[in-house]
Amino acid sequence: MISDRVHKTLDEKSSLHQAELQRLGQVSEDAPLSSNVIVLEHSNQVRGINTRLMERNLVREDFVFYFDRLAVMLIEKATEPLLYKSSVVETPVPGNVYNGLALDGVVSAVVILRGGSILETGLKRVIPDCSTGRMLIQTNFRTGEPELHYYSLSPNISKHSGVLLLDPQMSSGGAALMAVKVLLDHGVKEDKIVFVTYTAGTQGLRRLMSVFPDIKVVVCRIVDDMEKRWLEKRYLGC
Repeated sequence: MISDRVHKTLDEKSSLHQAELQRLGQVSEDAPLSSNVIVLEHSNQVRGINTRLMERNLVREDFVFYFDRLAVMLIEKATEPLLYKSSVVETPVPGNVYNGLALDGVVSAVVILRGGSILETGLKRVIPDCSTGRMLIQTNFRTGEPELHYYSLSPNISKHSGVLLLDPQMSSGGAALMAVKVLLDHGVKEDKIVFVTYTAGTQGLRRLMSVFPDIKVVVCRIVDDMEKRWLEKRYLGC
């Protein structure tokens, strides 16, 4: 009886969750993309890299090389909305100084496992000393719900001036919604969160931005909402 009751409760919760996702999709279906969605400029270089990544027979070593290049561009674009402060440094020329900029405060990142790990090489090349946390969010194949199985966040993350949330592919937006909610529950302000992804579905983006309008999203390609996850398999080889 207890087991039946648990299953019934989970089924009811799943139905409510799916209905809410559907409602969010309907509400945002005709809405234009938020100005907080930043699409990477498709220069000739970016289009060239995307062309190589799309090659079915591209060997894994080359895929990793080109994806890492694009990951650096995505992370660089993600740092643009962050706050900077004046910074004066001494140059190698005696007596000369340079009036430049430095990130204002601590910037950390949270990797949504396992896919988000493939963006870490790019992250470390842009912010070498970046403190990185992790979340494991998986879809329950029986209910279709995202489930949080594990998380480990940087100490004092609520005081950080920016938090990059990394996941290379987003479709319905369910995992992204849950990840952002976890950060908010830990005191991170919504406007301090930058979600970084390589591909995202249009409906997923609209759904995410309708719930959390103050976050920022940096994306390279907007694709079909039902595109299967394939990036981490090509990158990791399994």
